[in-house]
Amino acid sequence: EGSGGCRGSGVSPVSSHVTFRTRGPGPRWEDSGSLGAGDWDGKVSEIKKKIQSILPGGAWSPLCDTSHLPPEHSDVVIVGGGVVGLSVAYWLKRLEKQRGAIRVLVVERDHTYSQASTVLSVGGIRQQFSLPENIQLSLFSVEFLRNINEYLAVVDDPPLDLQFNPSGYLFLASEEGATIMENNVKVQRQEGAKVCLMSPEQLRKKFPWINTEGVALASYGLENEGWFDPWCLLQGLRRKVQSMGVLFCHGEVTRFVSSSNHMETASGEKVTLKRIHEVHGPGLEAPLVADPSGAYFRREGLGNNYLGGCSPSEEEEPDPENLEVDHDFFQEKVWPHLARRVPAFEALKVRRAWAGYYDYNTFDQNGVVGPHPLVVNMYFATGFSGHGLQQAPAVGRAVAEVMLEGRFQTINLSPFLFSRFYLGEKAQERCII
Repeated sequence: EGSGGCRGSGVSPVSSHVTFRTRGPGPRWEDSGSLGAGDWDGKVSEIKKKIQSILPGGAWSPLCDTSHLPPEHSDVVIVGGGVVGLSVAYWLKRLEKQRGAIRVLVVERDHTYSQASTVLSVGGIRQQFSLPENIQLSLFSVEFLRNINEYLAVVDDPPLDLQFNPSGYLFLASEEGATIMENNVKVQRQEGAKVCLMSPEQLRKKFPWINTEGVALASYGLENEGWFDPWCLLQGLRRKVQSMGVLFCHGEVTRFVSSSNHMETASGEKVTLKRIHEVHGPGLEAPLVADPSGAYFRREGLGNNYLGGCSPSEEEEPDPENLEVDHDFFQEKVWPHLARRVPAFEALKVRRAWAGYYDYNTFDQNGVVGPHPLVVNMYFATGFSGHGLQQAPAVGRAVAEVMLEGRFQTINLSPFLFSRFYLGEKAQERCII
């Protein structure tokens, strides 16, 4: 390119400065040096062989190693490489009919994960939800976590230690909320979760440090609740999917290129269906797109096109670029409630603090899982409102099932489909933290 360069099959024989440029925004390689008269004939012969290799009928021999670059074509592009995205990748490869049949590319904008929702999470897991689907998701996920090395072991690599700390969640209810809590626990038990109800007297006996004033009822998880190391899960999934052939790209998806097909329903309603053909940013093309981009979804500018209604209003939403801890808010709004409920907090001081992203769905506080009803090859896994990390293993499996088989198979997540926004049918979750 330029004076004495070569691009494609165009070569200048008067210079030893050769530049190769890859398709798209990839890096540029340069090989410069001086050639003596005795070396020139050999160099020309070598270049001629290179040119011949890319002519019709010639065997392709790449001019430079491009194995580290993202592929130009992928079967699935996953936008966001946190635990949900990596879980989708894992289950796609695990459930594929033939090994190597699906080319999966994960695009992650923050390759350090320093601002990722995953690593800034507290890392808790519970089964105390009000909807059966959420309970089922967490029951499978805790089984996945407890047996992590049966799922994510990689030959010759050390086993994972998630540092799972079993410690039940404790929910408190006033007189007004007691009936709702009783109904929630009934559903939880029906789904197989081990949860008990406690009266104020039982609560004081088990946890004497709690002020039970205003508490009418409490629920406590007896098994499979607690917390774990999110970073370990993230790295374990990443290590595993790489061993399965999943490709990674450090980049930012900025737009999709799609085609439209105008149709008419049996009732005469006109519908426009779209199909994504290209994912732009890193210069990729893919016939399928999964989008588990979580709290980044609105930041990427994709929300208006594909996920309207799943983010707080502009007035409620804090600046997503600012992860500074608001100490004044904590001291003035949160701390008094803690100290009133647990008097020992009066003698404590905050030593460390951090902030993270909360991927909140204002419609019904539940995830959006599965296909977009009008974009035929776009799939969602987002909007989990605080329980995405703990449910990631099960959600990834559910999305992979829909993509590969056309329907949910192990856990029916139909109430979490995107179409509920159109229909106005809320899958309301009452147990949100």
